[in-house]
Parts: sequence; structure tokens; C-alpha cells
Amino acid sequence: MEDARRALLRLVLVLLLIHCSLAQQSFLNSPSERIALLDLRSSLGLRGADWPIKSDPCNNWKGVQCKNGRVAGINISGFKRTHVGRSNPSFNVDSLVNLTFLEYFNASGFSLPGSIPSWFGYGLGSLQVLDLRSSSVSGPVPESLGNLSRLGALHLSDNNLAGSIPSALGQLMQLSVLDLSRNSLTGQIPPNFALLSNLSRLDLSSNYLTGPIPPGLGNIDSLKFLNLSDNNLAASIPVELGNLSQLVELNLTKNSLSGSLPAELAGLKDLVRMEIGENGLEGELPDSLFSSLEKLQVVMLSGNKFDGALPVALLSLPSIRVLDASSNNFTGVLPTFSSNINASGVLFNLSNNMFYGTLSSSFGNVSLIDLSANYIQGKVPDGSQSNISLDRNCLQAVTNQRSLSDCKLFYAERGLSFDNFGTPELSEPPLPGHEAAPAPKKRRKRWIYILVGLLGGLGFIVVLVLIMIFVLRKCDKTIANQRGSSNVGPVPEGHIPSVPKDPVILSNLKDSFTYEQLLCATGEFGDANFIKSGHSGDLFRGFLDGGSPVVVKKVNFLSGKMKESYMTELEFFSKYSHTRLVPLLGHCSENDNVKFLVYKYMPHGDLASSLYSVSDSEDDSVQSLDWITRLKIAIGAAEGLSYLHHECNPPIVHRDVQASSILLDDKFEVRLGSLGEVCIQEGDSCHNVLTRLLRKPQSSEPGPSGSSSVTCAYDVYCFGKVLLELVTGKLGISRSDDETTKEWLEQTLGYISIYDKELVTKIIDPSLIIDEDLLEEVWAMAIVARSCLNPRSSKRPPMKYILKALENPLKVSREDSYSSGRLRTTSSRRSWNAAIFGGRRHSSSENAVPGHTNREGVSGSKQPGRIGSHGSGGIEHSYSNKRLSSEIFPEPLEMQDVEQQYGH
Repeated sequence: MEDARRALLRLVLVLLLIHCSLAQQSFLNSPSERIALLDLRSSLGLRGADWPIKSDPCNNWKGVQCKNGRVAGINISGFKRTHVGRSNPSFNVDSLVNLTFLEYFNASGFSLPGSIPSWFGYGLGSLQVLDLRSSSVSGPVPESLGNLSRLGALHLSDNNLAGSIPSALGQLMQLSVLDLSRNSLTGQIPPNFALLSNLSRLDLSSNYLTGPIPPGLGNIDSLKFLNLSDNNLAASIPVELGNLSQLVELNLTKNSLSGSLPAELAGLKDLVRMEIGENGLEGELPDSLFSSLEKLQVVMLSGNKFDGALPVALLSLPSIRVLDASSNNFTGVLPTFSSNINASGVLFNLSNNMFYGTLSSSFGNVSLIDLSANYIQGKVPDGSQSNISLDRNCLQAVTNQRSLSDCKLFYAERGLSFDNFGTPELSEPPLPGHEAAPAPKKRRKRWIYILVGLLGGLGFIVVLVLIMIFVLRKCDKTIANQRGSSNVGPVPEGHIPSVPKDPVILSNLKDSFTYEQLLCATGEFGDANFIKSGHSGDLFRGFLDGGSPVVVKKVNFLSGKMKESYMTELEFFSKYSHTRLVPLLGHCSENDNVKFLVYKYMPHGDLASSLYSVSDSEDDSVQSLDWITRLKIAIGAAEGLSYLHHECNPPIVHRDVQASSILLDDKFEVRLGSLGEVCIQEGDSCHNVLTRLLRKPQSSEPGPSGSSSVTCAYDVYCFGKVLLELVTGKLGISRSDDETTKEWLEQTLGYISIYDKELVTKIIDPSLIIDEDLLEEVWAMAIVARSCLNPRSSKRPPMKYILKALENPLKVSREDSYSSGRLRTTSSRRSWNAAIFGGRRHSSSENAVPGHTNREGVSGSKQPGRIGSHGSGGIEHSYSNKRLSSEIFPEPLEMQDVEQQYGH
């Protein structure tokens, strides 16, 4: 009897487990919703691998979430379309109206060209999250969205939306996030936004909004992030913004604000970041404004007309990390820098003001400081020039200072004494009748010789300058073609930048480490944890207290080159951030002679060590990376370099592109390392200390075939050698430039022809196992490598087109994915050339999109400093991922000319 009870109990438990399992595994029980999903699959051109037609959507369809057998969420962000879907993408999502329980729809990064349909506001009543970021959406924001009473987050940034912001959005009482940034919206900010009592983030930046900032925004108690930058909000800053007690970030840069900063902003106790630069604000800054902002880390005040003394409280903020007060009218004796600052790695920019007086011997915890273009006099204290910029001042024994007359006039106007650059004043002229005796004849002859020498030298300099002007004019077009951000035509459709418009300063520096922490993590830098010696320091593996693996770079400051590389790398990470860069976790600068940088550990090391590795089998055989992984690595490295060349402004040159600088994480995702050699591309001008440090005077060593290593074209050449390493398996090519390597390249490139696919099989890595389709991809990568290795730097393709070619290798070798594999015709080869070499000549209508407001301004006039506007030389710097309605390519280069250069 007891056994029977136990058996019955076991059966009940099994049935309960089965019931619970079935309950957790929710199946779609609505035939109409299944039909709607199938229609959506067809209209959007989604791949069968993501939404397999014969399986249950709730359990086997990627990005589909169900509740109680009904579709509750759809996430197609990052999905790839079928060939047919790519040929005609549009905002065709009418099937969503049948998903009556849909709570969120995320299509960020998925191209949906067209307007948001008005029925969204009527047919999606359960919607809580709508995310259409970077989806090529155009047209107005529908008024009907104001009917989505449950909506909590609305993301519409990085699109082509135009028209005014509908006031109906002020009815969304549950709204927590509203992001309409980087569009072409006009009109005023609706005053009824003040009713959005649950709003925590409001981002309306980079539009064409006008009018004053609604004072009612100061009544939103829950608001933490407010970004209204890059608009035309002409007026003063409302004092009501000081009521935002939970505000963490305030960004009002690049508007036409006037007046002064309201002292009421001192009530923003939780404020971490304040940006109000380039507005035209004027007046004195009250010291009380900053005295209570103990959490403030970033303050951007540049490009205004603030005058008077710089508030001492601003320099004493305990959490300050970045202070940019440049290009104002601040004056007075240079204030003392507080030693009470708790943060490390602090950056101050006080350039282009009117500070005077002398320098102190201590700058507290400030790591980098720019005091250029002021009127500071006296001597520079010993040991303080390593982290300070002092150009265009009145200092003694320092190069590139103001003229004597300029400094004298400044100090005389203020009734201050000037040290005359440390030299005594000239004596009074002699009295009449007491002229000095004539100089001896020998002295006169000596002066004649000096005068003749000076005139001859001056004539030589004039001739030299004329020659340089002639050469520079001749090379101007070449330099424009080499620039990473040059106007080489639109990026092919589908490339979506992976970083924000304005990377957050110091986003990667995070917490610094103590020397004791690093000693413990690396076993006191013992030999057991030593990895290798690099040109910028020794690398050690280690483990933090929580067990997280890290790599620690030990930099010896007694070496001038290592010291400069450390400062360059620290500065680079303080300004730039991207998923394809090796993550910098922190640094340690306690020791004067030895510094440390701490990186995230990359399990697969670098490409040089991972291309071939010893297997775990008993025979210790050597195995190589398969082709799919190699192509993945090539694309990842191209993404990182494309960010440096095209998304950074000004463009950044890596200068050390080789297999050992391509780091690989546990999934063989690329992280670019060896960033101690980066610098600004030649020809770009920048006046900020944050970029001037990256400009190295010794960094113009010659590159291949006479090109300079301070151009993006040099990176492209080096990347071409990396691609050949992946194709041929020949290690060491990317790190060498000797005669043997050049001979090998010349021989290898002879086997790469766009007319003969089989020829490339003679140079392919014999360890690769590839079929016919993969052979076409290998062939395509070889063609891309060859274009990168063009001996003429101006003929090398920009990195963004290299990335596009690697992402679509079959388009390089086939006319389309349904072809029989035959070579392209002459016209199709011209299309390839246009895609890989980019634009050389552009239509006058290239910068205009039919039916869309031009980014140069509503009135058609260019607005300097705005996205899409042109700087000096006609170079376009744009981070917007807007796409033109039709891409206009110029006459392409002929590949036959390139082949003749290699003798094939």
C-alpha cells in the first residue's frame, strides 16, 4: 500500500513538471496573429533562418516574444534582409495592426524608408515601447502617436523626420524617454511637454528648433537628462531649470542663447554634466553657481562671452573630470588649482582667454591643462611642461609666444608690470650733443657682411616658400582624396555608424587603479604573467579582485617615446569610444617614472598568434582559422578603422595597422589595439588641447611608395597587407616593409586578377578548406587587398568602401547573388570601381534629398559647425547616417590601369 502511494505521488510530480514546462513554453494560439507575422515576414523580406515558417513563432522565431499565447513584442534590430527584401525596402508594416497585444516594436538600425503611418496611434493601443532609431524614417511625426496612452519610450533619433513636433505628444502621461534627436524637425518645443510628469530623458538635439526654451520644463521633477543642443533656441536660459532636482546631464550647446547663467542652476544637486558652450552667453559667472554642485564632473563653457574672474569654486569641484572654459573673456590672475579634487586624469582647457600673472609650481590632480592664448608671464616651473600647453603667452624661454609689443600693450592697459620676457629695459636715448662715437671700420664691415647674409638668406627663404606653395597646390587634390572624412561620396546603403554623434568624453577611463591593486593582480609583475614587450610598454596578464582577467601595460616614463605614447593613448581614450577599440578599464599614475594602463583581457590574443594555433588533440597538430572567421576578423578590423577615418573629427590615423594590433575576444570579435601611435591626419587643423596632443611632430616618417604615415591612405595600405595575410596565411607581412616583403608582394599581386578567379588559388593558404562559393569570397578579399596596395596613395579606396566591399564580397565578384558565377561585364566592373574607390566627382544635387529639408539650414544658407555643413576646403564632416534618395557615383577608375602597374 505504501509503495502504491509513493508511485502515485511520483506520477503526480511528473505531471506537475510537465504542466509547468508546457506553461512556460508559450505557443502562439492565435491563427490571425500567425498570419500577420507571416505577412510581416514577407513585406520586410526577413530571412527564413530568423523566422522559420514551419516552427512556432513564440518559441523559435528570433526577436518574437509572447505572453499567454499572444504576440507581445517584436525586435528586428540588426536583422538582415533577403536579396529580394534588400532590393526594395520600405516602411511596410501594415500587418502590425492585427497584433492587438503588441507591447513593444524595435526596428532600430533596420532600414524602413518611408513615413510612420498614422494608424500607429490608433491600431497599436497596447504599445509601450516604439524604437525606430537609425531606420531611415522620413516625413512628419504623426499627431496620432499622442493616442498611445501606455507608451513609455519613444525613440526616433537619427532619421530624416521633418516638420514640427506634434503637441499631442504632451498627452503621453506614461512617457519616460522621448528621443527625437538628429532629425530635421522645425518649429518650437511644445509648451505642454511640461505635463510629462514621468519623463526622465528628453533629447531634442541636432534639429532646427527655434524659439525660447519652455520654462515649464523646469516643472518635470523626474527629468534626469535634458539635451537641447545644436538647435536655434534664441533666448536666455530659464531660471526654472534650476528646479530640476534630479537632473544629471544638461546640454544646451550650439544654440543662440544670450545673457548669463542663472544662479538658480546651483540647485541642481545631482548634476554630473553641464554643457552650454558656443551660445554667445555673456556676463560674469557667480561663484555661488558651482559651490554646491559636488557631483558635477563635466563642465563645457567654451565659445561664449563670459568675462570676469573664473569662479574658484569651479576649480575646486571634488568630482570634476573635464572643464572646458576656452574661448571666453575670462581675465584676472590665473587662479590656484585645488588639491581637493578627488578625480584623477582631470583635463582643463582655459585657452583663448585673458588670464595673466605667473604660473604656480603645482596643478593639483590636473593631468592635462591648456593655457595657450593667454597673457601669462614669468618663468615656467621645472617639471611642469609635460602636461601643460603654453603657446601664445608672454612666458620666458618658451617657444611660440606672443610678440613683445602685444604683451606690453596688454599689461600697460591694465596698469600692471610686465617682466619684458626677462630682459632689462633698453636705456634712454642719449642727450643732444652727446651722440655716441662712430663705430670702427672693422665693425662697419662686419655689419655689412651680416646684412648681405641676411638678405641672401631672406631671398632663399622666399624662393623656398614659392616652391612649397606650388607643391602644396599640386598635392591639394591628393590630400583631399586621402582624408578619412573627405567628400568621397555617400556611404553605400546599409552602413550604420555604431557610435553616437558626440562620443562622451572620458567614457572609457572609468575608475583608476592603485599601484597596490596592480601589483596584486599581476603577481608583482612576475615573469609568469609576462606577455610580451611592445614598443610602448611591457604587457602583463592579471586578475582583479573579482576574478576579472585584465591586461596591464607597464610604461617606463624615462623613455621619451613611451611617455609620449602613454599620454597619446590616455588622451585618445578620453575623447573617443567605439566597440571596435580595445576597452580601457583604467590607469594608474601614482609613480612619477612608471605609469600603467589596464585593458580588458582578450582571450584569443591577436591575429598574429591566433591565425595558427596548436590544437588540443594528442598529436599537438596545428590548426588554422577557418575562412568564415577570417572574413569576420577582416570586417571587424575595417569597422574600427572606418570609425577612426570617417567618424572621428578630425580623422584619426592608426599608424600601426598589423596583425599584432588586431585583438580578438572570446568570440573572435575584433578590438583594435596598439593605439599609442594614433595621430590626427595631416592637413587637419584643430585648436583644442584634447586633439593637439595627438599631433606628433615626429610622426611624418615615409610610408609605402612615398606616402606619408600621417594619412588615412597609409592605414589602408597596411590593412591591405593584413588582408593578404588572411588570404595567403603568410604571417609577418603586415609588420614588415623590407625588400623581401616588397618582392613577395609584387609576386603575390600578380596572381590577383578580376578576370581570372582560378589564378588566385595559387596563393591561397593551403590549410583553408573552401568550396566554390567561399572561393569567390576569398577572391573578392584578394581584389580588395590589391586595391588597398595601389602604389599611388590617391588611388586607394577610403576605408568605408573597403568595409562595404568586405560585408558584401560576392558583389565584388558577381553581378548578383543569382548569377552563375561568371565575371562581371565592363559595366559591372565600373560599378565595383565606383563602390570601392568612391567619388571623385559629384553632382551638384548630391547633398540634397528630394522632398527633404537640406541639413545646411532651413533657409538654404550654410551654418558653420552643424552636421552636414562644410568646413574649410569643402571637406564635409558628418556623423549623420541619413541616406540620399539616389547615390550618384562618378566615373570610376579602370582596374586595367592598376593591373598594368603590376605587370600582369
